Amino acid sequence: MSDTLVITPTYNEKENIEKIIRKVFSLDKQFDMLIVEDNSPDGTADIVKRLMQEFPDRLFIKERKGKLGLGTAYLAGFEWGLEHGYDYMIEMDADFSHNPEDLPRLYEACSSGKGDVVVGSRYVDGKISVVNWPMGRLMMSYYASKYVHCVTRMKVFDATAGFVCYSRKVLERMKFDKVKFVGYAFQIEMKYTATRLGFKIYEVPIIFTDRVLGTSKMSMKIFKEAFFGVFSLRFRNWKKY
Repeated sequence: MSDTLVITPTYNEKENIEKIIRKVFSLDKQFDMLIVEDNSPDGTADIVKRLMQEFPDRLFIKERKGKLGLGTAYLAGFEWGLEHGYDYMIEMDADFSHNPEDLPRLYEACSSGKGDVVVGSRYVDGKISVVNWPMGRLMMSYYASKYVHCVTRMKVFDATAGFVCYSRKVLERMKFDKVKFVGYAFQIEMKYTATRLGFKIYEVPIIFTDRVLGTSKMSMKIFKEAFFGVFSLRFRNWKKY
């Protein structure tokens, strides 16, 4: 058993899931993986279950009844990881937009104490490290992080990043039932909650590459949740957290 669990939510990722699993398991540093599967009609779960026979005690699946949102998928994964004794848990997409080769860098920064939460950042020091995104989406993402900084005053360049390593002590302090957002805003809420609880966030520069296979789950509804939800974070009663 590894000390680190990679949590990967999936919905219709049959083109990517086997490749991403094999890539993670090929790394020198051992990572376990939990696939949080939202009842994909394309057979993603069947692929994972087949690979579980090849990688017993390293690959796991948590099946859900349908698409319940990215945030709830990660929270379910965090709860599973805490129950099974992992010291570090890493959020990672299934579509190779997050490079598995960066996993050891996130782990090292977290395990060495550089940060209690370590973010794989696309925008460290104002430098943009994104490949194959349309200019409109790139600008939306970049200025969304600027907007989050202005509203929350978090000292994080990439507040919306979804490639994140959490130490166990951070997740144990959080009250998951208080997490309100399920989409894009979930990533902002988790980072902001961590800072309000007194934990340190550290950013590791990565190169983010847009998916080649499969379909993006981003939508205007998800973006609006993030845009309007950021304001509510400033006015919460944080004594209840």
